[in-house]
Amino acid sequence: MKAFTTVLSVAEIHAARAFYEDLFGLELYQDYGRNLTFTCGPSLQQDFHWLTGLSRAQIHPQPNNMELAFETEDLDGFLQKLRAYPHLQTLGGVVEHPWGQRVIRFYDLDGHLIEVGESMKLVIRRFQAAGMTPEEIARKMDVSLKDLDILLSAP
Repeated sequence: MKAFTTVLSVAEIHAARAFYEDLFGLELYQDYGRNLTFTCGPSLQQDFHWLTGLSRAQIHPQPNNMELAFETEDLDGFLQKLRAYPHLQTLGGVVEHPWGQRVIRFYDLDGHLIEVGESMKLVIRRFQAAGMTPEEIARKMDVSLKDLDILLSAP
């Protein structure tokens, strides 16, 4: 078995599609009208109650129990694009985690929590450029040297 997609309940599929295509550069894979899937995996579903059999009252915006995460090689560039959506609610500003990764969290048009962060490879490269040894980087990031190599070899 393998995971296929994460389905996000949306109020208006056309607005949600435009949001994900514009802000994240996602590409459409399949479009079935009130359901669509992007090539990288997430799906959008309008009329979620119809799909799941749940009542509309059981479908809640901003449940804060999952996060859709993206990584980028250019967080500052993404933040510029994000400024085009001033109505989005953010969870504060950019945060730098103890392992060195800078991220921002915000809610999409339908209240789903989104994280956009620097790629881990970029974080490691920044540490290397600052003169840190592999052992120092592994300690800072709380990973093994083997995991560090895996992160560096990721596409």
